[in-house]
Amino acid sequence: MTIHVGIDVGGTFTDAVAVSEAGSVRGKSLSTPDVTGGILGALGVLQQRMGLDNGEFFAQVNRFVLGNTIVTNAIDQMKFSKVGLLTTRGFKDTLRIARSARGEERDPHDLAPYPSVVERRHILEISERIDAHGNEIVPVDLTEVKAALAELIEQESVEAIAVCLLWSFRNPAHERAIGELIQSRYPDLPFTVSSELTPVYREYERMVTTVLDAAVKPIVANHFEHLEKRLREAGLRVAPQIMQVHGGFLSVRETSKAPINMFNSGPVGGVAGARLLGQRIGRKRILTADMGGTSLDAAAIIDGELRILPRARIGDFPTSLTAVDIESIGSGGGSIGWIDGRGLLRLGPRSAGSTPGPVCYGRGGTEPTTTDAALVMGLINPDYYLGGAMSLDADQTKQAVARLAEPLGLTVEGVAHGMYRLATHQMANAVRKITINRGHDPREFTMVNFGGAMGLFAASVAQEVGLEEIVVPANAAVFSAWGLMHADAVYTEVRTTPWTFDQPAEQLEAAFSELEAGARAWFESEEIPEDKRELIREADMKFAGQIFEVTSRFPNEPITEALKDQLRSQFVRDYESEFGTGTAWTESEVQLINCRVRALGRSDTAELGGDNVISIPQETDRYDREIINPSDGRPTPVTVYRGFAAVREAEGPCILEEIDTTVFVPAGAKASMNDQGDVIVSLPSTRRDRRS
Repeated sequence: MTIHVGIDVGGTFTDAVAVSEAGSVRGKSLSTPDVTGGILGALGVLQQRMGLDNGEFFAQVNRFVLGNTIVTNAIDQMKFSKVGLLTTRGFKDTLRIARSARGEERDPHDLAPYPSVVERRHILEISERIDAHGNEIVPVDLTEVKAALAELIEQESVEAIAVCLLWSFRNPAHERAIGELIQSRYPDLPFTVSSELTPVYREYERMVTTVLDAAVKPIVANHFEHLEKRLREAGLRVAPQIMQVHGGFLSVRETSKAPINMFNSGPVGGVAGARLLGQRIGRKRILTADMGGTSLDAAAIIDGELRILPRARIGDFPTSLTAVDIESIGSGGGSIGWIDGRGLLRLGPRSAGSTPGPVCYGRGGTEPTTTDAALVMGLINPDYYLGGAMSLDADQTKQAVARLAEPLGLTVEGVAHGMYRLATHQMANAVRKITINRGHDPREFTMVNFGGAMGLFAASVAQEVGLEEIVVPANAAVFSAWGLMHADAVYTEVRTTPWTFDQPAEQLEAAFSELEAGARAWFESEEIPEDKRELIREADMKFAGQIFEVTSRFPNEPITEALKDQLRSQFVRDYESEFGTGTAWTESEVQLINCRVRALGRSDTAELGGDNVISIPQETDRYDREIINPSDGRPTPVTVYRGFAAVREAEGPCILEEIDTTVFVPAGAKASMNDQGDVIVSLPSTRRDRRS
């Protein structure tokens, strides 16, 4: 038997999926501070459910894909290795100057500097200069570089070096010379040079990306060394593969070269899985909503394509990374309720995480969370959490919520409902950002919701933004881990290559050909079969006079003079798709800024029968229970279906109670189960007759 394993490490739970010829099984375990403990715990659940001992299980694993939080946690918590930065003389304060206004409000009273990743005294200037055309103006002074490195490493004890020179993306010679010097004098010291990581223009974003990558390299190196050692001791024979921010996975070796690409790797797996699910159920427009213990992650899939950002934001930082567009907010099952200085109830973004976790877990938590609120409302059965494997403390939970209710002058149930509504509003706003704010009607989408807690909130969020259909996958509680299994291997090469349509087509073709040569070398190094390979050409373009670009996909054929009109027309369509019909500056010159090649190694996991979810043995039951209705906060009797597969159809209000997830179906909605075990909830339409 061949087994593929996917692991998604979350803030509260570590989720695992094993796919074999027989189908897929799933398991969960509480996450641990060292990450590895939670991974081994989740793997133990898989072994038990497959009826295999440790040796039998690992002997048959020939693929192991991991969505890791190590980089995400480091950036979210601002816990980095001590990093030194070498930059061109005169540009020491690039990180401090940044891009002027910060925040969406553009209010000058709210301006604040970005968090500091590198101390100013650890930023040293180097005498060198390349001009905008890539010509050397001032040679790099390697004697000066040696002195700077000695100061940073031997006197300041930095743990990593970042090198970001002003025009290195046009001519990397100076950065390469500095990199070779670091490698020869300090062979064990992690370092990052911008021309290898992200050779694109905009010095601020390029410098941020380079510094962040260098700052997490020592952390990642120690983590991978520990993880791989424990997995080898357990019997794993294959090298783990790591999910990346751009929507595919890479080997540990490739990931270690640019670990910043691991940011948000777990949520990306869920988006990749939702894309495949949409294809299977025939939905072209999908919204994903992934609610874990710490956050909610939302994304849009349009016509089967993930939205890719050429300038992704990572935490508080604008970067030059290519990444799947995911809107993340601090609204998860562990988000803590609190009272602000105005005496108003608030929720998150601070989270209880897995330790101590929500109060109901009985692990020392004292502050009520979103999960605690759902328990007080009766949406969660305290005796059937994780199928009864984990008992929840309802009494302690009510006491914790009561401490919050007293100064507010509300009942315990009133505060719990208030926390639920706050979570719903926050999640609805995240959905609006990726739809309405980008020119899309949310009513045209189906929401695929996953994560153990999302089923309690999905219908309420959908109703608030006008969605008419939600889908709860059969393996919703571990869907991101399942998506990791079905993601492709992805490698991206990007380079700033200024070009306009009055220049020769062969010049642009040469730039793409050079990038594709690097992509083909990657195919060979990763031993990806010929029939699984695909190359995608993209370009970031803008109208002359504009600041930012729009990304267009180019056809996979040589760029000739005859193709120019087609490329320009494609850009105009993409531009108006983003900003609205008639917004294109059609009489203005079009400028191409960046060429990009994405190399895809298509996954073969589906061939193992991964869509066939092996159900966990579960009792079936049907009973009535009173809940606090999420819609109006009033006590409401509902029918609870435990083991919905035995019924397959139901009308709201009701609750579908599965082993590792619970789904609330509101009044007026209908729930049904398809042959693959996915639950489809149809909601009352919010559309009005246009004639009225």
